[in-house]
Amino acid sequence: MINANDLRRGIVFQLDSAPCVVIDVSFQSPTARGGNTLVKTKYRNLLTGQIFNNSFKSGDKLNEADFVRRKGQFLYASGDQGVFMDQENYEQYEIAGELYNDIKGYLLEGGEVTLGVFNDQVVTLEVPQTIELTVTETAPAIKNATATAQTKEALLETGIFIQVPGYLVEGEKVKVDTREGRFVSRA
Repeated sequence: MINANDLRRGIVFQLDSAPCVVIDVSFQSPTARGGNTLVKTKYRNLLTGQIFNNSFKSGDKLNEADFVRRKGQFLYASGDQGVFMDQENYEQYEIAGELYNDIKGYLLEGGEVTLGVFNDQVVTLEVPQTIELTVTETAPAIKNATATAQTKEALLETGIFIQVPGYLVEGEKVKVDTREGRFVSRA
């Protein structure tokens, strides 16, 4: 059991037989004597993807979800799905749909991922916060750049486009922030 006071971002609990991950949490102290502290949460149902807001009293108990984060590896793309391997038990999962489509632009064969497993089913896929990718196509370097930062569009080896500084050329490796899909630095 998880005490409502112990809820923090990233904690997974079970509500209505579904795993839910806490996105945001705040505590509201009572103004009247004898009142309970309220724990206001914003959480995502990991099976449906829906986001909910709910308040719990400070003494409320929540069920722990049978949820485990495991190291995984992206093996290969097969049509509109990806094949991933759990590095602890070498089990393979074929994942399609929104779960895969949201991150496929950041996956290279052999790339590291984190698998969120609930009742032997992968319900979350996470990639590292920054990854290194090679620029495969971009406009020539901009000469005599002005004081303002100039950017241009670049195609990366996985097929995604990002904005990069004007001085980058094809063949260079760049670090990409996977949360925002933006250029961080040269690799």
